[in-house]
Amino acid sequence: MKWTEVSIITTHEATDIIAEAFRDVGAQGVVIEDPALVNDYIRAGMWDYEDMPEVEDTGSVTVKAYLPLDDKMPARLERFRTEVDRISIIEKGSCEISCKDVADEDWNENWKQYFHTEKVGQHIVIKPSWEDYTAGSDDIVIELDPGAAFGTGTHPTTSMCIRALEELVRPGMTTFDVGTGSGVLAIAEAKLGAGRVVAKDYDPNAVRIAEENICMNHTEDVIETGVSDLLAGFDGRADIISANLIADLVIRLFDDVSDYLAPGGVLLASGIIEERIKDVTDKAAEKGFSVDSIDELKGWAAIRFRLGTKP
Repeated sequence: MKWTEVSIITTHEATDIIAEAFRDVGAQGVVIEDPALVNDYIRAGMWDYEDMPEVEDTGSVTVKAYLPLDDKMPARLERFRTEVDRISIIEKGSCEISCKDVADEDWNENWKQYFHTEKVGQHIVIKPSWEDYTAGSDDIVIELDPGAAFGTGTHPTTSMCIRALEELVRPGMTTFDVGTGSGVLAIAEAKLGAGRVVAKDYDPNAVRIAEENICMNHTEDVIETGVSDLLAGFDGRADIISANLIADLVIRLFDDVSDYLAPGGVLLASGIIEERIKDVTDKAAEKGFSVDSIDELKGWAAIRFRLGTKP
């Protein structure tokens, strides 16, 4: 099968919004080429090539997605260009789009270049399915195939969530993962001891992909999946609600989240760029939530909220 690789050069701030736009037109995954992250990997000795020079220009990010080359491709591309034009106005930056055709085998190999085993928390290790890894005594290994999913766990928005979940999850808890994508946070919650995890996404393709990763990690007995627009498809209350989205969706979430949190429960929200922290915290305060903590990394924030004021 033939695919079209759609590539866009954009700002760090617009990266996740562009990824969401790709998802809206049917992409099942994205590759994010972040020069700043490449430099971090080189300095940490995590890259395959020890003599690789650091990248000098770290001001922009390249986001790539693969769309099936069929009769719907022109309409998908036009819709994507329209959304990018809207994003570029909001973010006040240029977005250069390019396209090229690739075969299945090229796509599969492209994924493998950018994803390697990484310990993203104190215990949790994210491992691609094709790599070998000898786990330490305190390691919790999550196996993923990024060629079929959004979210490898190594992006700052996700790694901050994983580190927070290591502190928050207790045995037997109920957790909800809103906008689950690849399912990585839901799998982490299950492997950290949650008794019941509900993981849902707006995109049926994402749900299918999450289910594949959930089965790969033998957590299907703990994790329930389904399609949902934010919390609309969830039932009951959770001790922890994880939502690695974007600021606008997190703000929408506050209209309903108090109906889904157990007493003393925590909303862990991520995918928020630094410039939007105040927008999110203002909405939280309006709905009666207080901020437990704000973690920031590489221009992104993950925020823990509780219902009610701090004691």
